[in-house]
Amino acid sequence: MIDQFINFVIRPPRADYNPDQYLWEKDFTLAGRAYKRQDLELANARGNTLRCSHYLPSPFPEDTPLPCVIYCHGNSGCRADANEAAVILLPSNITVFALDFSGSGLSDGDYVSLGWHERDDLKVVVSYLRSNKQISCIGLWGRSMGAVTSLLYGAEDPSIAGMVLDSAFANLFDLMMELVDVYKIRLPKFTIKMAVQYMRWVIQKKAKFDIMDLNCLKVAPKTFIPALFGHASEDKFIQPHHADLIFDSYAGDKNMIKFDGDHNSSRPQFYYDSVSIFFFNVLHPPQTSSSSNKLERYYDLGDLKVGAGMDEVISLPWFFEQLKHCLQISYLRLLLSSFLHCCLYQLL
Repeated sequence: MIDQFINFVIRPPRADYNPDQYLWEKDFTLAGRAYKRQDLELANARGNTLRCSHYLPSPFPEDTPLPCVIYCHGNSGCRADANEAAVILLPSNITVFALDFSGSGLSDGDYVSLGWHERDDLKVVVSYLRSNKQISCIGLWGRSMGAVTSLLYGAEDPSIAGMVLDSAFANLFDLMMELVDVYKIRLPKFTIKMAVQYMRWVIQKKAKFDIMDLNCLKVAPKTFIPALFGHASEDKFIQPHHADLIFDSYAGDKNMIKFDGDHNSSRPQFYYDSVSIFFFNVLHPPQTSSSSNKLERYYDLGDLKVGAGMDEVISLPWFFEQLKHCLQISYLRLLLSSFLHCCLYQLL
């Protein structure tokens, strides 16, 4: 039982896949526009090779830097999990970067750390994108372990323009104690606490991090990046109150979306629509000549139903009031915050 819990933390099932089978093709088309998948390798501070993919327009618009969203997968995931993000964001002139964290997928490394070392992997990716003159603002989209990774990194880098945080846990120790009840492990509390201390020692020895340090409630009050939180209402693995705790203590502009489903279920379309609008507002992708072939989508935001190209939607002043009401977020504050983040990025 203890070995199973240790594997839950540092060695969950690992995705083994063929990139040419499970990722978007090297050249593909969405909504009538051409895109490409650019594979690359980056090295983290521990000497592990990270396998990555960057989804870009083909050809890339000259003299027009585009924003990028880095997708951060869960503890048993890989960069193939970013396929949906590419569909949602590319037609809005937002590039998508996906990676296998160290210890996950095809990247080097034996263990995952539920966000602790993955934060350093994310730093390597951000540094790479910062050095690319074709990339402007950067956003983060994380799910489960990836959401915790984004939170931990975001507390250190205020120049990130915005974050989508899906199913983050507030505190790893509390999560482990809750899972004991979920899986109905019949042991005295003091025995469980002794077992957790033993697990803590084993994990420190193998994976080189302390489970007691993984606490998002310590970094949330110091993070001011605009954030969109998401959580499934029937999630038994990471229960919804984790998102509530982080949300309540989060310092930046924020919005919470709850939806039906569990931890691993597909997300509903209205959630993806909200993510798309959120990133469009905080990243300000340019409307270049190559974007004349608009993505025609049908947005359902409460009482508001809009079927139009994104540039037409954003140009309508009445849309902002509806969006503010439906997403419960101040548009003006969000614009000001993202503007300050972009200014800070330019200064850095």
